[in-house]
Amino acid sequence: MDKSDAAGVKRSSFSGKIGYVLAAAGSAVGLGNIWRFPYLAAKYGGGSFLVVYLVLTLTFGYTMIMSESALGRMTRKSPVGAFKHFSSSKASKFGGWINAIIPLLIVPYYSVIGGWVFKYLFDYITGDPQIIAGEEYFSGFIGNAGSVVFWFVLFAAATMTIIFAGVENGVEKVSKLMMPILIVLAVIVASYSVTRPGAIEGVKYFFIPNIHNFSWMTVVAALGQMFYSLSIAMGILYTFGSYMKKDFDIEKATGQVELFDTGIAILAGLMIIPAVFAFSGGTPEALGKGPSLMFVTLPQVFASMGAGKGAGIVFFMLVLFAALTSSVALAESCVSTFQDEFKWSRNKAAGFMLVVLLGLGLLSCLGFNLLSGVTPLGMDILSFFDFMTNSVMMPVAAASTCLLILHVTKIETIEDEIRQSSAFKRYTVYRFVLKYLAILFLAVILLSSVADALGIIKI
Repeated sequence: MDKSDAAGVKRSSFSGKIGYVLAAAGSAVGLGNIWRFPYLAAKYGGGSFLVVYLVLTLTFGYTMIMSESALGRMTRKSPVGAFKHFSSSKASKFGGWINAIIPLLIVPYYSVIGGWVFKYLFDYITGDPQIIAGEEYFSGFIGNAGSVVFWFVLFAAATMTIIFAGVENGVEKVSKLMMPILIVLAVIVASYSVTRPGAIEGVKYFFIPNIHNFSWMTVVAALGQMFYSLSIAMGILYTFGSYMKKDFDIEKATGQVELFDTGIAILAGLMIIPAVFAFSGGTPEALGKGPSLMFVTLPQVFASMGAGKGAGIVFFMLVLFAALTSSVALAESCVSTFQDEFKWSRNKAAGFMLVVLLGLGLLSCLGFNLLSGVTPLGMDILSFFDFMTNSVMMPVAAASTCLLILHVTKIETIEDEIRQSSAFKRYTVYRFVLKYLAILFLAVILLSSVADALGIIKI
C-alpha cells in the first residue's frame, strides 16, 4: 500500500498493525537472540544475566524503541530525513547518516553468517550429523572460499528477492509467515532440550539468579546484548515507524516487540544451555565456549542424540528464518534511505543495495581464507565490521537520537506524537531513562567495548 507524505511523495506503508508488529519483531529477533544471547547468558551468570537483561529491555530498550519509532512516524522519513526534519546543523546530519550507514555495513557480514546457517541446514538435510559435529568441520567450511561465497550469495539473493517485492508484498508477508513458524520451531527445540537427562540443572542455572555468578561484566554484557538484540540504532525503527499509520498504538506495539524479542531469547537459552548441561556436564569450559556454541558445540550435541538429524534440521531452519527476517529489515532501512535522500525508485535503490551487499559481503567471506592475512585491529574482516558497527557506531548513533530529542525536538514533542494513539503508560520511565540514564548506558557500552578490543578488559 502507498500513501503520500507531507511533501506529496508516495510512500510505502504496512497494511495493518499486525504487519508492523511482526516486521519489527522480525527485525529484532535474529542471530542476536538465537546465537548471541545464549552464549552470553551461559558465560555471564545464567539467571543473573537474564534478570539484568530483562530490566534493561523494559527500561532503556523501551525508551529507544519508542523514540526511534515516534521520530519515524512524525517525520515520515528514514533516519537521515528524520534528523534533517528538525535541524540542518552538521551534528544533525551526522546523527542521521550514522544511523543510516550502520545497516549498510551490517547487512553484508550478517548475510555471510546467514550463509553459514543455510549451509548447516542443507548439510543436516543431506548429510551425516556425525560428520558435521567433527572438530574441524566448521573451520574447514569457512576456510573454503568457494563454498562460503556460494552460501553467502544464496542468502543475499533470498534477502533481496523479498526487498524487491516491496513493503507490503515482501517485508510484511514474509514476516507474517516466518515469525509464527519461528516461534513454533523454537518451542519444539526448547521442549526437546529441557527434557534431556541432566538438562534440569541447565534450566536452574538459566532461570535462578546466583549472586556468586554475578559480576560487573554481567551488566556490561547484558547491556550490549540488549542493544544488539532490539535493533536499536540501525535505522530500522525509524524506517518502520515512517511506514506506520497515525492511529497505530506505538506503546502497545513496543510492548509486543519486547515480548517477541525476549520470548525468543529465553527460548533460545532453553534450547542451548540445558543441552550443554545434559551433554557436556555444564562445566565452565563448556559454558564459556562463546560464539562457537551454535556452530561447533550444538552439532556435537545433536550428534549424540538419537534424533540428531531431525533436531539439526529443525534448529537451523529456525535460525535461518530468524536471520532472514533481520537481514530483510536491515536492507529495507537502507533502501528507504536511498529512496528518501536520492529520490530513487525502489528498484534502483534495491539494486544499489544489492551491489553494496555483494561487494562488502565478499570481503567478509574471503577474510577467513584468501584474505586471512588482512587483520585490522587484530581481527578478521567480518569481526572488524561487527566491532565497528555494533561496538562503536551504534552507541554513537543512539546517543545522537537521545541528544536530538533532549536538545532539539524536546521530550514534550515526542510525548505529543505518541499520545496521538497511545496512553503512554510508561512515560515516567521513558523520561527518566532518556534524561538521566541513556547517555550513561551508551558510554558504558562504547568504552567497555573499545577497552575489550584493545585488551584492557575482556568481555
